[in-house]
Amino acid sequence: MGAEREARACAAFYGDAGRCGPGRAALRCVRCLRQFAGSTAKRCRDEHLEEALQLAQALGKELQALGEAEVRPLLRCVLAFQLEAAGSSSAFQKLEQIVTQLAVGQEAVLVQEVGTLLAGLAPHGEVLSPEDLQAVCMFIEESRLGRHHWQQNMAPLLQRLAHTLSYVLQGQPAPSGTWGCLAVKACLQLFQVMPKDVAPLVWSAAAKNEALQRILGLLLEAVAGKALSKDVRLLAGTALSMLLNTAPQPESGARAALTLFQLMDRAGAEELRVGELAVEAHSIPELDGLERLALSRGLLTCCRADILCCRLEGSTCQACLLLDVLFPIVCTLSKEQKDCHYHCFQVLVLWLRRVQENLPELWHLRGGRLLAEDAKLLQKLTQLVWDNAEAPVEGVSEFIQSSFRVLLEIYHLECQHFEDQERPLYQQMLQRAVSMPWQIKARYVPLCALVPYVGSQQVLDACPMLPQHLLSCLATNHLCPTATELYRALVRQQCSQGQGDVQAELWAQHWLPLLSRALRSPLPILHSNAANHLLPWTLRQLPAAGTLLAAQFSGADTAALRAWVSLLRVQRSTAGVTLLRAEEAARLQACLRAREEGVRLAALGLLCGGPGHSLAGTEERLLREFLPLNLNCHTSAFRQLLQAALRKVLGRLRDGALARLRGKDPREPRGEGVGQPARAVDFVEWLLQLCISSLTPWANYQRKKTALLLLTAILETCTDTWSPERKKGQPPRTMATLLGHARQSGCWDFFSRPNLLALLGCLQDSTNEIRDTASELLVRYFPAAFPETLTPALLRLAQDALSSPRVQEAEAGAVLMKTVLHKSDSSTLKLLALEAKTAQTLTNRSLYFAQHLLRVLQAQLATAQQNLLQAAAAAPMHGVLAALRRCLLQVPEVITCMQTAESAQAWQELLSSLVDTARDITSLLLGALQSQQGPEAEQQVAAPSFADMGNAIGSLIMLGKGQREEEEDSVLLSEEHSLILTCCWVSVKEVGLLLGGLAELLLSSPGAKHLLQLTSLQTAATVFQEILLRCRHWGAVEGCSMGFTKFCAALLNHPNTELQAIPQTILDQGLEALSGPRSSSITRRAAGFPMLFLCIVSGENPAQARPLLTRCIQTLLALATMALPQDWDQTLDLPQVCALHVLQTLVRGAGLGAALLRHATPMVALALRGLSSPCWAMRNAAIQLFSALTTRLLGQKQSSTEGCLVEGLSLPAFLGQHPQLGAVLLAELEAAVPGGPHLRPALHAVLTLLAQLQPGPDDPSSPSTHFLEPLLELAGSPIYAVRAMAAKALIPVVPPPQRPALLLQLAQQLPAPGGVLSHNALHGRLLQMKALLAPNPGTARLPAEALHPVALQLEARSWLLSPAQRCPLVRAAFLQVLTLLPASLSPGFTQSIWDAVSAELGGLTLGREPGCAELQVGAAVLHQTMARFACSEAARLADSKRIHTVCSLLQHPHPDVRLAVLSWVTDGKRAECEELERALRLTLLENLQSVLQDRGNKEFLRLYLEALVHLCRDCPSWSQEASQKLQGSALACVETLLLVMEMERPGPELLSQALCAASLLLTVGFGDEDALLVQRWCMMLEACGRPVADEVLRLAAACSLQTAGTEVLRRCRGAACPWLIPMALRVINMSIHLLQDEDPDVRHEAAGFASLVQHGLGQPGGDGCIFVQGNVGLLSLLQLLLDEFGHHPETFGSLLQHLPQPNLRAIVEDLEADTPHSLYKEDEPNVFAEPAALAQQLLPFLVQLLEKAPSSALHWLQAAGPSVLQDLHYCQQQWSHESATRCWMKALGCAVLRAALAVLLVRAQLVAHALRLLGEEHGAVLGLDCGAQELEQELVLVQGLLAQHGLGSAPQQSPAPAEQGEAHGDG
Repeated sequence: MGAEREARACAAFYGDAGRCGPGRAALRCVRCLRQFAGSTAKRCRDEHLEEALQLAQALGKELQALGEAEVRPLLRCVLAFQLEAAGSSSAFQKLEQIVTQLAVGQEAVLVQEVGTLLAGLAPHGEVLSPEDLQAVCMFIEESRLGRHHWQQNMAPLLQRLAHTLSYVLQGQPAPSGTWGCLAVKACLQLFQVMPKDVAPLVWSAAAKNEALQRILGLLLEAVAGKALSKDVRLLAGTALSMLLNTAPQPESGARAALTLFQLMDRAGAEELRVGELAVEAHSIPELDGLERLALSRGLLTCCRADILCCRLEGSTCQACLLLDVLFPIVCTLSKEQKDCHYHCFQVLVLWLRRVQENLPELWHLRGGRLLAEDAKLLQKLTQLVWDNAEAPVEGVSEFIQSSFRVLLEIYHLECQHFEDQERPLYQQMLQRAVSMPWQIKARYVPLCALVPYVGSQQVLDACPMLPQHLLSCLATNHLCPTATELYRALVRQQCSQGQGDVQAELWAQHWLPLLSRALRSPLPILHSNAANHLLPWTLRQLPAAGTLLAAQFSGADTAALRAWVSLLRVQRSTAGVTLLRAEEAARLQACLRAREEGVRLAALGLLCGGPGHSLAGTEERLLREFLPLNLNCHTSAFRQLLQAALRKVLGRLRDGALARLRGKDPREPRGEGVGQPARAVDFVEWLLQLCISSLTPWANYQRKKTALLLLTAILETCTDTWSPERKKGQPPRTMATLLGHARQSGCWDFFSRPNLLALLGCLQDSTNEIRDTASELLVRYFPAAFPETLTPALLRLAQDALSSPRVQEAEAGAVLMKTVLHKSDSSTLKLLALEAKTAQTLTNRSLYFAQHLLRVLQAQLATAQQNLLQAAAAAPMHGVLAALRRCLLQVPEVITCMQTAESAQAWQELLSSLVDTARDITSLLLGALQSQQGPEAEQQVAAPSFADMGNAIGSLIMLGKGQREEEEDSVLLSEEHSLILTCCWVSVKEVGLLLGGLAELLLSSPGAKHLLQLTSLQTAATVFQEILLRCRHWGAVEGCSMGFTKFCAALLNHPNTELQAIPQTILDQGLEALSGPRSSSITRRAAGFPMLFLCIVSGENPAQARPLLTRCIQTLLALATMALPQDWDQTLDLPQVCALHVLQTLVRGAGLGAALLRHATPMVALALRGLSSPCWAMRNAAIQLFSALTTRLLGQKQSSTEGCLVEGLSLPAFLGQHPQLGAVLLAELEAAVPGGPHLRPALHAVLTLLAQLQPGPDDPSSPSTHFLEPLLELAGSPIYAVRAMAAKALIPVVPPPQRPALLLQLAQQLPAPGGVLSHNALHGRLLQMKALLAPNPGTARLPAEALHPVALQLEARSWLLSPAQRCPLVRAAFLQVLTLLPASLSPGFTQSIWDAVSAELGGLTLGREPGCAELQVGAAVLHQTMARFACSEAARLADSKRIHTVCSLLQHPHPDVRLAVLSWVTDGKRAECEELERALRLTLLENLQSVLQDRGNKEFLRLYLEALVHLCRDCPSWSQEASQKLQGSALACVETLLLVMEMERPGPELLSQALCAASLLLTVGFGDEDALLVQRWCMMLEACGRPVADEVLRLAAACSLQTAGTEVLRRCRGAACPWLIPMALRVINMSIHLLQDEDPDVRHEAAGFASLVQHGLGQPGGDGCIFVQGNVGLLSLLQLLLDEFGHHPETFGSLLQHLPQPNLRAIVEDLEADTPHSLYKEDEPNVFAEPAALAQQLLPFLVQLLEKAPSSALHWLQAAGPSVLQDLHYCQQQWSHESATRCWMKALGCAVLRAALAVLLVRAQLVAHALRLLGEEHGAVLGLDCGAQELEQELVLVQGLLAQHGLGSAPQQSPAPAEQGEAHGDG
């Protein structure tokens, strides 16, 4: 606070001097500096400093005329602020400019003040504080006068630095703090900035400085490991290197550096001498290898070039530091397994760059080339780079790219200098790179570096499949960046070869298909990467490519639309075009209505991402149409991208409106675009109202979440709320101008009461996301306090919710309480005091709130101690605990209050009481579940079993009910049982989260560290131990583990050693408990015990060594390797088993990461040994540990839905990273060679690990070659699973170029007839051949010519397929191998295979095999393989005879053959052949009736129908084919299928296929006589489409709509079929239901039906049919009803089915009733549907139907009219009195009530409109006591009352039907 004190003195001085002269300006300058110091946001600080600088520039001239006494106070004040700003370089520099301006002409005064200021650092001791060190560094680096001062006072500065460094290294401060870094940094900057002043003290005997010598020794100790922080050690290495730079002669510096490395290597050096400074070797601590990294990194970073390249003295050859000392160290570092791979590879790149910079000197020193072809340096360098090319460490890949690039640059420069034209290195690297599989990231890095030197054409010639590989890479996240760089390098090099059209032609030749396929891809990741990374760059380089691409995307299919939108967006952004042409706008509108989310998002991005500051009229119209229809989209990604797009457009509108208000935006003519302020304001207001209207409780989660996201974007963009924590996105300074303009027109009242009530209703939502987002908006943007009229109701609601046993309601209460705390004022405190019946003595609202919640918690605890059942039902504690956690940890004012001195004592007492209460709660609840109460509950360490807990809870229930005898047992848990369990587990979880969060928050806050005393922390540690050791509920364990990890991290990183010892002690106790004897099981009965260890070791600082982790793993490894006892108890956990489980938990821990890889080898060896244990529990734990290790070593496999085809590490790279692990795996393989007397249980695990790797490059010296022979020998294993997995493991061992030779070798080993020695070995070899021949995803097959010799060998052994080979599995494997060689086999041999297969299948009869006396094992596999081979061959050759043979197999007597053919048809990976598909389709149709009549095999029937539907559904001509084949029996088949569905009760799968098949056959033709059949079909459609039906049935109903539903509508419109109109209405009604289904796939298919109807009832995939989104489809169906069936009397009634009829009075009475909560609510069958929204959407269409046929409403009016009037009267009575406020806040969030009110208003409007159309006389006839006018008046009155209470919108004029219909979208 020295600066503040100087500021006050300065202000007093100039204030007394009067207001004239420089005093006034000086006061303003001081005020700016004080504002700068008091601000937290960087933008504010910069503004205040800039203003102060401007004042100083004007003030400097006035100060020149004054004396020293008048100038000194101001200079002293500014220097004091500069000293306190030493932590910010930019602020310090700005203050330096201010000082310089003020001191013009007064330099002597300034020198004196600077000297006085710096001399005052550490006035009471020799040790500099971190703040002092920061000031020293900044004044050395940025201040000229500071450097001058230190030059004059070098000796005392060095003395203080030496003392400080010694103090820091002794471990007095926190080892992980910044103190050590700042001390070393000060030394470094001193050596760097003032070398001329330091040099004499080092190299001159006369000026030798003892303090500097001491600093040298301390820096050496820090590098050697005395400093625990890795960053400090690396910085110390740089400081030592900078000290060497002061050497007057390069030889002296090089000699000192060499001695430094010798000293570190213990290579005979006794001492280190740097000039006249000497350090003894014995003072250096034990080394760990990191010191060489620190020293070499420091030398390569900053050492002078002449020192690095000078000849070393005493060397026999021309040796230098760079080549002969540093390079061996670089090689060693890159191979070591440390936690610092990133820095190791950084050193490699630094070394290469220093070599590149000093090439002439190195050539001169060596007298020739460095990288000659036979030079060892080149060989080592290339090997080093290749070995580490696949390093998985984050950030290392960038260094590997740089190393390839710099290496090739050095090689190129050297070849140029020595005029070498051969340059073989290029070809070697190119061949090695292209030989690697496409999945390896390291393949593309050297290719990218090679392109500038060899040309793109040579690269493409060497790898013709490269474009396809790049396409696969774009679909793989981790490969996309390197693939993009390679694409750009290749295209850039191609573009340099021509101009204009020539460039475009060259590009199109190789890359047009690639980019076109990528942009059309259905994979989101592939399309996105191509559109974002390739397309913009391509169009900037080659604008003509846009025309070529546009020609590819002219279709109406989804892929073409998505690609076209992406292309247009990029073209507009690159060309700066703002307006859409008419045809572009029309197609864009179609894209905005498209069914696929990707298309809609791309179109929205195009619409919102324009370059201008306005929206054209067309764009605004499209947005207003698009947004209401997309609020209920089901995917989170869509919502996030929608928000991002709207944020862009809102920013554009805001900036444009502001510019126009200022008159500075003349780019657009007046009247164009929404840039006009009025139109911009109107659009934002419309969007605001849309969002608020979507926040009603009856809206589904998707709509509310989207509305909240859009509301967030509005408030972020269009308010002037300042957010200090945000660096970007702050409102413009002139935002108030636009806000005033908007409010003058009555708009932008963002914080109005309706908006506030809407968000308060969201706080009662059942989902965390809605509650938290609404609370954040209220806290951040709304006024500081809620209105006084709302606060009592809110507080009452929050407290009621906190006492609810339902977890969701209690969490809502916690969020409410936190929000009330944020928005509370003195009136809130009065309410709390009144409720507690105490006097309000505190004015601190945070403390008072916390005390109130603690009192409530203690009262609930007292209730639980008396009667836990009653407490679980009415006071379950977890709600109050959650409220305490949120209020204490998530409200910034609370921690600020804790840091104030006046309230510290009260907070300390409260927190101590809170921890004690948490301990009591934990003991009570855990003891209750163990049937124990009180202190003895703590004696039992293990958690109770389920039976024990059940008995304990039963006793508690009896005690709570006052019963003596237990009730009858029930299979289901009772309500009371669930109440107690929920109360216990959720409360325990909340205790863990609360205590962990408190420790993390308070121990890291400087002013609050003293609030949690040591005793409280020890109590919290005991609580955590109890929970983790005695709890078996995983949710509670997981929540507690999160808290315990924070707790341990806070303690371990605290400077207090007592606090650090707490988790260390817990770890020691855990390890002791793990290894000691026990009377019960721990790990199997307490899931939290392994988590105890994980939480502790995860809390260690990752930037340091992890001693706890190392000790823990070593102890566990030692424990797990102990021999098993002779007789162990199977009911107890062995210590060895426990150790394995804990190790598995540690490996799966996400926070440990690379730290565990150092221990991977011993853990893998342990797991493999454990698999051979005689103890089942040991084997089980070992296989779990091995699985976790495999995931940790290889990475988590991504699913195909994420777009990643194949990814993984290559085997050579894996072995290079873990050489010792490779030896372990190889030893296990070699020990498992067949022929041994015993099995190897670990073998399958090893093979599984190898099979997950990828093949590496074609390198004969690769370490993976050692695995080949053992794997080949495993082909003879007697275990089938081993043979199969050994074949898969062979793939990564053999690179693709080596596979033809190995395949030939395996084929030659196949036996001749009679030469089979082992069927196992023969089968294993065939499996290996099959694995080698099968193509990997994204990889081409091996060349046919290379496989021709293999095919010849196989043809010579064709007997393996004949019956002479008795083993069916061998025959099947041989046939599968032949199937993979279609292009390499001779036509004659292929025909002979076909003949043999056909003959065998033809001679096959049910129950016997040809030539066999009995059934054989594996015969079914052989028959299915043969059938699938026949299908594949027929599809490949499209031969009519083969097709006929395949069709005949469908009537084969053997079921295996028929099933194989049908499964081949439905297989998505089969080859497509139109001729075969047509023949199969006709065959299936021809045999359909007989199959339906003989339907004994339900699985065959299901597969038969599935195949039929699969072949017929997407074929336009199938209907004519069906008519010809079925010859009038189609409807008979429909009859049979309906009979199956109605009478035989099939399962969902068969029922769904039967419905789809019946729908297909129904379209063949039906007449008037088939009305009953169509009606039965409609009934089945409705039964399958019900919300409670199975998902697969609802999906089948939606698909059936597309097939038969469109035909029903077409017949109804095209011919006079009056009987079909009711069917058509039922079909449309069913589609409306399915468009609101909760399953997105069902809605997707239903939208397809609506699209076909809208397009004109065409066939699926018809020309030009764009499938529309469900909401658009719903509107089109409603319009169809209105246009086509509006005059039919049943239409109005059919739509009324979608209007619910809730009992409003019963809902309100249930809401007001003070009944106890039950634990669970009944789930809705369809949580996506919004009946109230649908009712509002139907209203305008129902009104128009009434106008077309008024009489159709008479029956409904008579039935519904009186109840509507009664409900309106009830609403008026209920909400017109003050008593309505009693539960109105609860009603605000009641979804059932709000939906009933919304539906009531719709029904009332409909009744009023019907009365107006029918006339007043009908009201009396129908029993209604009012007319249309009276009803409308009452409706307006009710709407006004509901709006006052936030239960509805204010009455207004009804919008146009189209707009109202679009206001809410469903489906």
